Amino acid sequence: MKLLVISDIHGNMKALEAAMEIPHDGVICLGDLVDYGPSPKEVIDFMMENNIPVIKGNHDNAVATGIDCGCSYEIKHLSIATRDYTKEQLDDTQLDFLKKLPLKIEKEYKGGRVLFTHGSPRSFYEYIKPQTPDAEVQEMLEGVEADLLVVGHSHIPMERNAGNITIVNPGSVGQPRDGIPQASCAVLDTDSLEFKVYRLEYDMDSVTDKIREKMPHCDELIAILQNAGVNKKITN
Repeated sequence: MKLLVISDIHGNMKALEAAMEIPHDGVICLGDLVDYGPSPKEVIDFMMENNIPVIKGNHDNAVATGIDCGCSYEIKHLSIATRDYTKEQLDDTQLDFLKKLPLKIEKEYKGGRVLFTHGSPRSFYEYIKPQTPDAEVQEMLEGVEADLLVVGHSHIPMERNAGNITIVNPGSVGQPRDGIPQASCAVLDTDSLEFKVYRLEYDMDSVTDKIREKMPHCDELIAILQNAGVNKKITN
């Protein structure tokens, strides 16, 4: 089975549409459907209408409950500024959908046991990045019984090993932060547990036009998409 793994869509429907064009037999989403992007309603409706399994991300939780998102300081002001816009777009059914999302999904495939989470297995606030020290990762994996751990949250594609567990990240569909301004997602072969990352062009201009028309802090949000990161110089 070819499983399309998507994560961190952040209200970017055009990028999601591009990702869905990749041939696949099934789909799983690692969370963060909302915040930062102009189309949170459309993204949530797409997940609901297509019965796509979705894991709760920290931004999904923040929008649904009002609890702090716990995101990095460089971009937190944008998360706060766009949250009012996001909530104005959503009705009670969509907010309830976010609130009821699971924190993890576990699957047994022909290739082995796979655990899907948003951040670390302990918390959707914790990052597992390529540079995260091995000792920290091992602490996060305590008690985990899986051959493969699939995470999102960092917006950075990754593959690394921690003991007997392989950890992979498909990157972000809607807001990559690794310097490549293309949608990022992956396909998991569930028979072999091979994981292939894809980078995709999408109609960014239509997304930035909608941001410019409707959202606060539009210059910063557009610069992040165009430069694919928050550590780039942002100009007005």
